[in-house]
Amino acid sequence: MWFLFFLDKPRFKIDGFAQEGAMNRQSRCAHCRRRFAPNPRVKSQRFCSNTPCQRARKAQWQRDKMATDPDYQANQRDARQTWQRQHPDYWRHYRRRRPDYRERNRLLQTHRDQTRRAKPLAKMDASGAVTFVNPGIYHLIPATGEALAKMDALPITCRLIPMP
Repeated sequence: MWFLFFLDKPRFKIDGFAQEGAMNRQSRCAHCRRRFAPNPRVKSQRFCSNTPCQRARKAQWQRDKMATDPDYQANQRDARQTWQRQHPDYWRHYRRRRPDYRERNRLLQTHRDQTRRAKPLAKMDASGAVTFVNPGIYHLIPATGEALAKMDALPITCRLIPMP
């Protein structure tokens, strides 16, 4: 007990920080942006302990893991396929029980269809509508424009050259 009178404050070093400094340190949460006191045992703590922030932390970890770990991707895919095999009618029942979901899906699908129709097509081997062309001599001029995006099609403009 004789050594206690030398220590007025604990001065133990933990990874370059004095223990009392590490206890009073403040960080900003990466999700809610509030200030919090991180756990001194967790060196790179970026999220506070609030439930939404912990959910965001877990979601971020899962996104990173899916992007970088092929084994994790395979395990998640296998688990999803197993669940879908065990519950084949899940989505049918889900849509039947939730008319608001059905209506929202219909509206979104209508919007997607309209957007798809408005964009120029970029098909590799598509041919346009066949129209009857009168026999004669034609001058073929290459057509240009931003809406043309076909790889193997020859876009042309046909003009009839009158016979003398």
